[in-house]
Amino acid sequence: MIVASASPAGRLKRGKRPEVISAEFVSLVVERLVAGKRVRRGLPVWGRVHIDRQLPFLCVFRRKPGTEEAGTETLVIGEASYLTAHASSRLEDGLKRLLRGIVTAQGKHFGAFILLEIWEGPAPAGDAVRTMDPARFRLVAPPHPRLASTLLEFEESLTRIVIRGKRVQVEQTTSRRCAPEGLPRLISDADAAELGCETIGLEVPPIYRDGGSGKHFPLVLRALRRGLSRALKRGFFEFVRTCTTQRPAHYLALGRRSFVKAVFAVDRELAAISNDLDFLLAVSPVNTQAAWERFRRRRYQHAPEFVYRRLPLDPALMKRRLFSIPIERIEDPVLEQLFTDQQAEFDRKLTMLMDRGSRRFRYGSLQLFGGVEAELSALAGDLLRRITASDRAESGGRLVDARAFVARAEKELEHYRAMAPTLRSRVHLREDLSGLMVSHGDLLVGADLGVPASRVDALLSHEIGTHVVTYFNGRSQPFQQLYVGLPGYEELQEGLAVLAEYLVGGLSAARLKLLAARVLAAEMMIDGATFVDLFRVLTHRHGFQRRSAFGIATRIVRGGGLTKDAVYLRGLSKLLKYLVRGGAIERLYVGKFGFAHIPLIEELEWRRIVRTAPLRSRHLVGRAAEERIRRLRNGLSVFELVEGS
Repeated sequence: MIVASASPAGRLKRGKRPEVISAEFVSLVVERLVAGKRVRRGLPVWGRVHIDRQLPFLCVFRRKPGTEEAGTETLVIGEASYLTAHASSRLEDGLKRLLRGIVTAQGKHFGAFILLEIWEGPAPAGDAVRTMDPARFRLVAPPHPRLASTLLEFEESLTRIVIRGKRVQVEQTTSRRCAPEGLPRLISDADAAELGCETIGLEVPPIYRDGGSGKHFPLVLRALRRGLSRALKRGFFEFVRTCTTQRPAHYLALGRRSFVKAVFAVDRELAAISNDLDFLLAVSPVNTQAAWERFRRRRYQHAPEFVYRRLPLDPALMKRRLFSIPIERIEDPVLEQLFTDQQAEFDRKLTMLMDRGSRRFRYGSLQLFGGVEAELSALAGDLLRRITASDRAESGGRLVDARAFVARAEKELEHYRAMAPTLRSRVHLREDLSGLMVSHGDLLVGADLGVPASRVDALLSHEIGTHVVTYFNGRSQPFQQLYVGLPGYEELQEGLAVLAEYLVGGLSAARLKLLAARVLAAEMMIDGATFVDLFRVLTHRHGFQRRSAFGIATRIVRGGGLTKDAVYLRGLSKLLKYLVRGGAIERLYVGKFGFAHIPLIEELEWRRIVRTAPLRSRHLVGRAAEERIRRLRNGLSVFELVEGS
């Protein structure tokens, strides 16, 4: 037998795999658990023990000698408390000693403990894979009355997992032997009774691997990991709630709070690519004013020619860099999916930059920002019919020029710097830009900007109170993707930004009409309308001034056809429904993410990973804002957001 090192500390040295699970090794693990510290150490031959903090459960997977069972171990490594180990008979005594130490330490703290072992069941027949029969799990547990509600929750949660379009089927088996075939039990009945430990088993068929070739189906495995992780948390939550002294507020609070270095490395590399990829600037013309003058001289009959910035990057080389990021090393299934989606989003943007100026650009835009669905088209059409206000009404008053607007914007930023001195956002006057844009947390102001005085506060709330604030709050989170922007974040961001205009009393009828016109123009562009077609419909049918119609059409045709402008009205409409359902508005300001990611943000909040936003938007504060939000929760249509409508 190999003798343990004389130095106990050496057994837990980070990066070193011990040769045996010695008494000293177990003692140090227990000491850390009792002190409330994280344990993450390699085990002999293969495997690891990872315990995030004091928790009354442990997920276990044992790899049988002479087998690979590749992929199955990933079903447990996303949990906050797990152990993977090589099932060698030589290591059996040490493994049981380690488990007894963990159960003893955690059980004393919680009054009870549950150990769940996952193992690989028989492979489904080839025909079952081809016919897409539902996956069949087997839940094994001893006959114990206090486990009744826990087992019911496990069973119900497992059946919510959907693989290849089919719900998982679960068979429940009563047995005292909750262990894989051919392997000994991890804990005896006597020890279990003494320590207050319950043991259950879960047999999972390897539907993520071809039975003949052993080839993996990574998308199936990824979907299974996500669904199983949530099901396990629900089951553990029921056990903790009914059998221990603890009362967690939510099942998601049992998730991981600490991560391996791979998470932060991937996050950092994706953020670096985003910082090098300024997509909106790259697809925005630099000659808008000159193009307008030429279009006017040619009596609005010939489409303008737009000039774009030269790309400071090679999209193909950046794609190589993008797909070299090892996302597969991330253990947490939620974050793995998030980063995978982000990778795909960046890939689409790079493809669009390669296609800039061609018809292919439009198809990339449909993938990235979506088209115009029937409900959105109907809403835009209704607004255009009901709103009689002309954009002349707003432009007829006093205009604030670009330099005066920059001064107001700087003053607004000073207000936020007083709350957060580390705010580094700046305002830049740009000759090569038309209108307003927030890029990497800075506000860019086009030199030819002219803003009606009545719209200044609304625009400051839109650009700074929403886009700059969420950028700063995202930078304050542990993951940089929350300031970079998760996939599809534009819809929620622009919905929030337009809502901010309402909350400061600056959302006018003309502004709503403009947003509806953008949707109409996007729909027409998708259907093949030219720039001149868009211009004529906007001016002749909907009464827009020629310069305004030119601006709308320019935004829609830029790059080759960009549907991004449809997200403003779509995002606003979705946001109103979210608030009526009781959704928390403060949560939407912790960073930049989409509607689809709200449940993810909520989960990360329960797991104490996403923090409370340090910067609160000015337009959310005060009695007037609170009253407006109350009205929104009672239910307002988009049209009713206009004062006096």
